Amino acid sequence: MDLNTILLELAKGMQVSIEIFAFTLIFSLPLGLVISFGRMAKNPIISTVTKFYISIMRGTPLMLQLMVVYFGPHYLFGMQLSLSYRFVAAIIGFSLNYAAYFAEIYRSGIESMPIGQYEAAKLLGYSRQQTFIKIILPQVIKRILPSITNEVITLVKDTSLVIVISVMEMFSYAREIASAQGIITPFIIAGAFYYLFNLFVAFIMEKIEKKLSYYR
Repeated sequence: MDLNTILLELAKGMQVSIEIFAFTLIFSLPLGLVISFGRMAKNPIISTVTKFYISIMRGTPLMLQLMVVYFGPHYLFGMQLSLSYRFVAAIIGFSLNYAAYFAEIYRSGIESMPIGQYEAAKLLGYSRQQTFIKIILPQVIKRILPSITNEVITLVKDTSLVIVISVMEMFSYAREIASAQGIITPFIIAGAFYYLFNLFVAFIMEKIEKKLSYYR
């Protein structure tokens, strides 16, 4: 197998890796914010449930969570699932896992805001919802962006874990080709992709961070 053929095969997996990355961010970022509200809720039941959820998601391997999401419906309810469910299971597993991490990042940012800002906004006639959306949230995003960036970079590398439920992404194709041809080239190319993808992500996040640092 020549280099061009290897690149074409890996390109198929690259597209899947990018799709998993994109869909995970689309679902996990807003879900994490919702979970952070539950974590900070005054209702002890809601707070305890969300705290337990975060503990489970952060305390167990992502690989195991993917297996539970994929195999769980069949073994627990006897459901017959199509092969296309593998990709859906990957998105669900990744989104639930990363939402837990993002929730704690959001919570740390929100709780770091001075109480005086809430009081000042109340005096100006802002409702709690208006205060959060217009005053608190923009500042929180600025504060938590470095932590979010770290998680996003980790996500790029974690996409390779979907191999455990037989989703054919970049690493899966690289392993398959390397095993069939007895060469290490596919792994080198895949490694280069992950590295370049992370450089691109870091570059974009740095640009966003600089744009939000308008007081510096």
